[in-house]
Amino acid sequence: MKNDIDFQKVITAFKDKYEVDLVALAFIQPAQLEYVLTWQYAIGNINNRLKRIVLQSGKGIAGQVFKSGKPMHVPNVMTEYPERDLFNYPIIVSEKIKSFCALPLYKKNKVQGVLLLGYREEDKITCELFEKIIYNIHIDFPKYYGKEMAKN
Repeated sequence: MKNDIDFQKVITAFKDKYEVDLVALAFIQPAQLEYVLTWQYAIGNINNRLKRIVLQSGKGIAGQVFKSGKPMHVPNVMTEYPERDLFNYPIIVSEKIKSFCALPLYKKNKVQGVLLLGYREEDKITCELFEKIIYNIHIDFPKYYGKEMAKN
């Protein structure tokens, strides 16, 4: 599934192309009795805490996108989430993210991973940029595709 792509190279290209502060990639990992999501690859991170984040399906950014199969667009974290709820989104706190989008990565019509692109400034992920990222996901991320492609 993940073995023939240099993910670090791919996310580095995302960072350069879209001029974002952080690009992180989460994949599902088998756990004792269920599966969990962990951030496996990152560029632009200010520390390595994100690699210690473990999320259940439906929890945190990666968990919500993985479970719903829908992209998430948050132009301004402070207007979208009350400060008291930010502990539910550890990557936002540890990486000081203020604006982000997260996209499911499909393969064989099933979500296989979650891609996060974030800025440390508010209102940097505009609707136009979000649509551009979604439109180009199958080109920018080899062998994976966005939801729009899954229906075809």
